[in-house]
This record gives sequence, structure tokens and C-alpha cells, in this order.
Amino acid sequence: MRLQEGSLIDGFVIGPRVHAGAMAEIYRVRYDGGRPDPGFPMMMKLPRMGGGEGAENLVGFEVEHQMLQAVHGPHVPRFVAAGDMHRLPYLVIEYIEGRTLQEMLDALSPLQPRPAAVDIARWGRAIALAAHSLHRQNAVHLDLKPANVIFRPDGTCVLLDFGLSWHAHYPDLLAADLRPAIGSPAWMAPEQVVGMRGDPRSDVFAIGVMLYELATGELPFGAPATTGGLRQRLWMDPSPPRALNPEVPPWLQEIILHCLESAAANRPPSAAHLAFDLGNPQQVEVGARGLRTRRTSFSSQFRRWIRAAGMHYEPSPLPTERIDEVPIVMVAVPHHDTTDAVLYGLRQATRRSLGLRPGARLACVTVVDPDPQVEEAAVHRYHSEQLRQWCRGIDLHGRQVSFHVLLSDDVAGALLAYAASNHVTLIVIGAATHGLALRRWIPTIPARVAAEAPCSVLLVKDAPPFALLREAAAAEEEQAAVLG
Repeated sequence: MRLQEGSLIDGFVIGPRVHAGAMAEIYRVRYDGGRPDPGFPMMMKLPRMGGGEGAENLVGFEVEHQMLQAVHGPHVPRFVAAGDMHRLPYLVIEYIEGRTLQEMLDALSPLQPRPAAVDIARWGRAIALAAHSLHRQNAVHLDLKPANVIFRPDGTCVLLDFGLSWHAHYPDLLAADLRPAIGSPAWMAPEQVVGMRGDPRSDVFAIGVMLYELATGELPFGAPATTGGLRQRLWMDPSPPRALNPEVPPWLQEIILHCLESAAANRPPSAAHLAFDLGNPQQVEVGARGLRTRRTSFSSQFRRWIRAAGMHYEPSPLPTERIDEVPIVMVAVPHHDTTDAVLYGLRQATRRSLGLRPGARLACVTVVDPDPQVEEAAVHRYHSEQLRQWCRGIDLHGRQVSFHVLLSDDVAGALLAYAASNHVTLIVIGAATHGLALRRWIPTIPARVAAEAPCSVLLVKDAPPFALLREAAAAEEEQAAVLG
């Protein structure tokens, strides 16, 4: 049923139709009778209910109605109202001004070069941060694709169309009533193909598909229309992006193929980790995966096909539990106004924090005053090496670790901004560092970080005296002599 512009439904005046899709139609709307709008533009979404439409449309409408009242934040449209399911089902939500990723892809000519790697990384990071916002609310989108990703003019990403989504606190209507494989074929993760829903790493896979298309102009697994075609992603590797577009840098291929691993456990452990990599490409550790220019050999693919035939997928923990298992730990390492004892205490506290969090990623950060007389690259090289020296003695085997030099004359502000933009879970900072002499008059940097941080903060107060350090060093030398 197509609505007439100017008609009235439940106090909403229907405006122009802005979209007509396979599952829904969308109209701009406003309040009737001069009632002020809620501070943002609105749209009305109506599911298609013709004679040939499947049950997915109405079930998806119920799911989206449920989800939009359960999730919130800048990365989802704001909910306004809903119509009666038996009379006229509709949703009135915020109308997002911007461009979808699909529109951006459609605007690219086949003869044009692909977008620059830095632009792809920026867009991908925005999508990953939006997905992480959902996952922190125990929700998984499960239908991320270019048409469902829109960028506001300021670059913020908003996710659309929650009709296939999953929330840990609500019944999964789709899993109960419909086919096992639920999603859009080109972007579905392998675990979705076999009916597993609720793993946040499924959204990471879908982001990898979008990054692949941005980098190459092709879909990594095509757009299969059969169950057999869908199941190929359980065992098949896509062509390396660098084989299709030699301009793709190894770090970007490393990230893309990491997202597209068939086993969820082999992908980035959270969308926050993916966003971290996309925001820090110089820190990405490139291995054979990032350097490949040929597809995996037939024999390797065949062995994976055999394993996939008997593969068993375990239900995922709650998304928030999954995120808690793989935190990002940031340690603020001072480079002045400090002592060896303080640095030793920070190192010990970091070691203990990582020991309690086996899946943690470590980000070592120092803030340096900008100096126009000194080349920035030289400053970064020098202080990065200092951070690496400081890290020696911490067991980092099997962990992701990165080193960051921030140029700012506001140390606390730089640390807080870094923690917020990278979704840091824990900040480790010395309690007696950075401006100790001024703390009688103004808050110290650690005090401000502790008061304003968007996450937990570990203030390291106890630093061993030099006598204990000398004893520890002597013990280490004695042990080395015995082993030698």
C-alpha cells in the first residue's frame, strides 16, 4: 500500500516517499497540528504486506520495533512511535541526513581508482565503532551491509535496519520462526550460515566484506543464491585484495583478511580491536596474510572443506562478556617528572593487569609537548623506542601490543581523548607522576584522568625503593649465573 503525501496517520502528516525496498517503504513525516518536532527530522517505515510477501517482513518489523527501544546512542536512529500491528504496522524514527555506503560505492566508476587506503580505513573504523556500541549493549546487528550503513556529514556512522538483529535480553523471533540461514547472502558470516546467531564477531566479518568491496570493487564470496554457495565461506578463502588491486597496502589486506577468517575465533576479537587497527595502520603487524597475492592452494582449500563438513559451532557468550574477555589496556608512560622506581612500579602493575586478562591488548602511550624546533618524525622515533625499552621485562608473547606518541601540551586531555576514541577498558597510570610539584594548587594529571576517564583507572601508588630494585637486580644476576 502506497501512502498519499499529505495524508494523516495517528497524528503524523505523511511527506514524500524516500525509499521503496523489497521489505519496506519509507516516508518523511512531521507532527500534525503545529506540534513541534522532537528536535530531529522523522521518517515512517512501513513493512510491505502484499499477497506475495513472506513472513520475514512482519517478523523483521517486530524485531526492529523491539531493538530500537532497547538500544540507544549516536550510532542508531532515535525511536519515536509505532503503529498497531493488527491495524497498520509502522515505525516512526529519526531520519538520518547523510549518504549510505551503498550510495558511495554506486558513485564510483569502474574506470576510477578505488578509494585511498586511508579513506577506507576511516570509514571502516567508523562502522566498527558503531558496531561496538551495539555490542556493548548486548545486541548484534547481523545484517551489516553498505545499504544499512549511513554517514552523517561529520563522518559519524549510523546503523540502519535492525530487522534481522539479535538482543541477548529478548526472544529471538527470527531463530524460532524462520530458515536457519538468516541474513544478506553476500555479507553473512559462516556461523550465520549454519544458524548461529548472537556472536558479535559476525558483524566483524560483515565489516570485512565491506572493506574488501571498497578496496577491490568486488565481493569476496560473490552473492550466492543457494545453500551450497553460502556454505563455501566455511572453508574457502577469497582472492587476496592485492591480487585484484595492487594499490592495496599490506596492512589493509592484513586487516581485511583477518576479518574474513572462516572461524570466528581467528578474527579480530571485538569490533573495538578492529577499530583500533584501522585507526593505527602503522601499528598493524603484517604477516604472510597481508603479503599474499595468490589464492590459497587447492590442496589447502580441500583440507579445509573436509574439516568444515564436520564443523560444530558453539553458542557465543553474551556480547558484553566477549568484550570483557578481550579488553584494551592502556598504560600511560611518563617521559619526564618521573623516576626509575615509578617506571618499575608501572611495569609491575601492567604485568599484573595483563596476567588477569589473558585476551587483553596493550597500548603503551606517552604524551610529548610539541616543539616546532624538532622534527615530529624524530620525536616519534625516539619516544617509540623509549616505550619499547620500557616494555622489556613484560611477557607479551601472543599479545597484540602497540606504541603511541601523542603530541600535546595537555597531557591529561590527550590521554582521555585517546582512551575514549579507542574504547580503552583500563588505564594504568602512575599516581605520583606528571606535575607532582603543582598538586597543592591544581589537580594532578593522574587525578584528572581518574576523575574524567570513560573507563576504569588503576592508579599505581606503590613504587619500590631503590634498595628493593637493587636486591631484585642482584637476584636476577645470581639466577642467571646459576643457569649459565
